[in-house]
Amino acid sequence: MARLLVFATLLALSQAQGTGDLDSVIKQIFGNPSTTVMPQASTLVPGIPKSSSSCKLDDGRVGECVQYYLCNSNNSIITDGTDLIDIRVRDGPCASYMDSCCLRPDIRDANNPITPAPDTQPQRMGCGWRNPNGVGFRTTGDVDGESKFGEFPWTVAILNSDYVDPRIEPVNDNEPDGQKLKVYVGGGSLIHPSVVLTAAHYVATSKALRARAGEWDTQTTKEIYPYQDRDVANVVVHKDYNKGNLFYDIALLFLAQPMDLAPNVGVACLPPPRERVPGGTRCFATGWGKDRFGKEGRYQVILKKVEVPVVERNECQTKLRNTRLGHFFELHSSFMCAGGEPGKDTCKGDGGAPLSCPIQYEKDRYMQSGIVAWGIGCGEDGTPGVYVDVSNLRSWIDDKVAGAGYDPRTYTI
Repeated sequence: MARLLVFATLLALSQAQGTGDLDSVIKQIFGNPSTTVMPQASTLVPGIPKSSSSCKLDDGRVGECVQYYLCNSNNSIITDGTDLIDIRVRDGPCASYMDSCCLRPDIRDANNPITPAPDTQPQRMGCGWRNPNGVGFRTTGDVDGESKFGEFPWTVAILNSDYVDPRIEPVNDNEPDGQKLKVYVGGGSLIHPSVVLTAAHYVATSKALRARAGEWDTQTTKEIYPYQDRDVANVVVHKDYNKGNLFYDIALLFLAQPMDLAPNVGVACLPPPRERVPGGTRCFATGWGKDRFGKEGRYQVILKKVEVPVVERNECQTKLRNTRLGHFFELHSSFMCAGGEPGKDTCKGDGGAPLSCPIQYEKDRYMQSGIVAWGIGCGEDGTPGVYVDVSNLRSWIDDKVAGAGYDPRTYTI
């Protein structure tokens, strides 16, 4: 039976900060929600199946609304990109922008959908491959930092399946004690089919965690490649993690079963030990933010990206000292910085989400140099956001991954 899930706001970190000196540590990475009202659809998982609704084509003929990949007449979307799926269309013949108005003779069997054309580029081996044009279909209308479907295939959503928010209505009104609603904990990255890298501050005390790879638009499940959910079997937090100042804010989630690699699910590369990215390098932070999704969703929530420059440590420390942290603040060695550009909300986002930087001389290949950690303000005053420095903790990652019986070469450049 299909399940409904809901993301909910997690405020534990701000409560954990004894001094309260960090601005709602990790708000949203992507600013305020729009006011566009979304259909009351399922979120993050396959929703309850609905019968096809009728629609009219431009020439007046009556058809049915079906997923775009079940309509023969939309084959051009898949094969050559002459048609684009507009993620902001809300007044078309179908309620969902992922549906197409299709004549009944053109509707394909659900077990035989149109599949993407073969990739004409050379086979890409290894980790860290970004898909800047997306996979399976192309989109337009991404004017608010939305990513393409499958653009960052290593980005993971972490859910807590044991928490029930009393402010959210039951999935089934007739079964108030039935399905539990899952809560969004934070972001992460897949570094091995069985291992997720994230920040410690969201998972150190969480129970019954679940990792989701391949997610994109949390308001629909009509993408041609599905997301994958896996239960977390074990959480390993850095022994020196300090919840008060977030030193060594890093953790690994070992999954009960491995993810299946797919066009929209891949693994991140990690930088070599202590090989920091030069200042000025432009990297991508990705995440969904912390607004409530799904049943209470008020706007579409597609995986977003924001491009930010890496900031050298000394420069970052100087800028942080000009905040309420004070002139004696010292940036810990487990941190790095990025952002601070006007108009870029570099301090907002999902704790644990990846900061992915380009690998030199390899087009479309990235390595995860940072993990979203905390920020002061919202970057509008030039203050960079602070991230966990993955390169400085690479040896710890390797030690724990190898100790669990997995091969670190999976995420090695």
